[in-house]
Amino acid sequence: MSHAFVYIMASQRNGTLYIGVTSNLPKRIWEHKTGVVDGFTSRYDVKTLVWYEAHDEMEAAIAREKAIKKWNRKWKLEAIEQMNPDWRDLYDDIASG
Repeated sequence: MSHAFVYIMASQRNGTLYIGVTSNLPKRIWEHKTGVVDGFTSRYDVKTLVWYEAHDEMEAAIAREKAIKKWNRKWKLEAIEQMNPDWRDLYDDIASG
């Protein structure tokens, strides 16, 4: 069972990206989508979950998040395209499962 997640959200295909880490992915994505927490994603209308990765430990997820934030944009887009070539919103996949 995974206890930590790194995720990427987008405003649209090839749009503004947000990278985050959480222990409760469905809840955190819901917070981004509904705008209950003011911040970057609400300000820039970043509401689509396009990529995520599960980790067994929060420390590993945080280290991965920091590494991904240092990637150039091309690498981030390639990671999204590998997992989710259609850039569909993955929220329904994680919210129901």
